[in-house]
Amino acid sequence: MIAPEGNISNRGKGLLEKLNPNAAGIDIGSKEHYVAVPPDPGERAVRKFGCFTEDLHRMARWLGECGVQKVAMESTGVYWIPVFEVLEGHGFEVSLVDARQVKNVPGRKTDVLDCQWLQELHTFGLLRGCFRPAGEVAVVRAYWRQRRQLVQSGSRQILLMQKALEQMNVQLHKVVSDISGVTGMSIIREIVGGERDPKKLAENRAHGVKASQHTIAAALEGNWREEHVFALKQAVELYDVFQGKIAECDEKVRECMRGFEQKGDPGDLADRGKAGRGRRKNQPYFDLRAELYRMTGVDLTAIDGIDAMTAMTILAECGSDLSMFASEKEYASWLCLAPNNRITGGKVKSRKTRKSANRSADALRLAAQSLHSSQSALGAFYRRMRARLGPAKAVTATAHKLACLIYRMLRYGMEYVDQGQDYYNEQYRQRVVKNLSRQATRLGFLLVSVGTGEVS
Repeated sequence: MIAPEGNISNRGKGLLEKLNPNAAGIDIGSKEHYVAVPPDPGERAVRKFGCFTEDLHRMARWLGECGVQKVAMESTGVYWIPVFEVLEGHGFEVSLVDARQVKNVPGRKTDVLDCQWLQELHTFGLLRGCFRPAGEVAVVRAYWRQRRQLVQSGSRQILLMQKALEQMNVQLHKVVSDISGVTGMSIIREIVGGERDPKKLAENRAHGVKASQHTIAAALEGNWREEHVFALKQAVELYDVFQGKIAECDEKVRECMRGFEQKGDPGDLADRGKAGRGRRKNQPYFDLRAELYRMTGVDLTAIDGIDAMTAMTILAECGSDLSMFASEKEYASWLCLAPNNRITGGKVKSRKTRKSANRSADALRLAAQSLHSSQSALGAFYRRMRARLGPAKAVTATAHKLACLIYRMLRYGMEYVDQGQDYYNEQYRQRVVKNLSRQATRLGFLLVSVGTGEVS
């Protein structure tokens, strides 16, 4: 055991009740972990363990010998994951805490003091564990995050293709909207295969491309230098590799989703008003919307701005059971989409939302941005918020509204019905008139409609 280094503040001892008398604290590191357990009278027990799997199991056995039941650790990078999983496998109740919320007392900072401070805070019940979804949801989340990384890597290869074409002065991206589409990839593959005739390359023009075949042929006149063609060939090969890996990842995601309890029949989606379309770029290689409905029993894509990919990102991060959040406000706060009121001396100093790397929040913000031209009630809400608060705050306010709608659908099984922008605008108008009438009455005036002369 390591002798204690420094004194931990004793403030609160004798005043606070020990809610977790058999609690331990772990300071996570990349090479070694420091573990503090309940001390014997007059001493504080700390032990150091390595990062190998054998060391982690030895740590778990030692904690069991010390009578520990609950463990608190900081969420340091990804180093906490194997420790968390091993201890959880040994039956301990593990709490993952945000390192920013457990800062040590002022003074010299060491790993020993950090683990002791965690142990003391957890003993008095002063730590709040981070949200971590159930085991099967965590598996889906891992596959879905891996898929996202593969999509980003594939997108990188598309940029390299465009760079190689630009170096050859092949202006394909100026005559087709997406070089990774049907027309673009057909032309690129023929270039890699050795075709150099612009007219023959332009014959790959698919139906629906606005540029004429003659215009495409003119854009495909290039300087076919060998080194640039080689770079283009490698980018295409890597792009195909990533597409294959994405398909494998989709199969894993589908297998995991099939393991969840069935709550809805995908056949009911035919009457939802959103007919299925063919697979678009980066979309899964299976009917994701049908699988989501089978898993949740509600159609989240009925909400304007929410597509199957957005819904999957939200469900992969926290699952379909939102009972751990007491209300929709608590759920929105977890997403960092609610105002973070900082009040000092009775005055609100700031209401800015907290910074967060929550993937669900990012997906909801993108969904909110897509509503700028929507003719739905949500679209009207976004445009009103944008005119009143500006683009950034409008996106956050609309994302908050989307989060509340998703919470109600998943928690209570409600269905979303869009009333349209006209209905929303009329409701807003009536609310404004009612408020003006109330203020006029309070000041001793009457509110009269100019068009009808009607008094309100």
